[in-house]
Amino acid sequence: MLDIERAMPGDAGEILTLQRAAYVTEAQLYGDPFLPPLVETVEQIRKVIDTGVVLKATEGARLVGSVRGQLSGPTCLVARLVVAPDRQGRGIGGGLLAALHEAVPEAAVFDLFTGHLSEGDLRLYRRLGYRETHRERVQDHLTLVHLRLSR
Repeated sequence: MLDIERAMPGDAGEILTLQRAAYVTEAQLYGDPFLPPLVETVEQIRKVIDTGVVLKATEGARLVGSVRGQLSGPTCLVARLVVAPDRQGRGIGGGLLAALHEAVPEAAVFDLFTGHLSEGDLRLYRRLGYRETHRERVQDHLTLVHLRLSR
């Protein structure tokens, strides 16, 4: 059974491990082993847990997913939606995003971005009602697709 709840500072190490496992395929897809989620530290994750909304999804004792939200005015900036590689495609990512939407009721909009080659991510976000707002080329091999969900 899947449980989704707020992460605590003590979850930071496990979240980092999961994040690295989940982003390996992205690093391979974009040919970049230094994607920000792969070089983030436990201390940085603890700070995000202390200052924003970080949700974790567990199945029994196992952490299988996580997502972050940071409120900035009426906008919730969504980041680092990760699901364990062997649990992807089973609704965990969508469940985490829905839970984040509920956890930040004061947000009028939710903004996020993903890489242009991340088709599975783009399908998920569009299925949940996110719409593309613009694209931003940040490196020769990477264009960020920015999406927004308005309430």
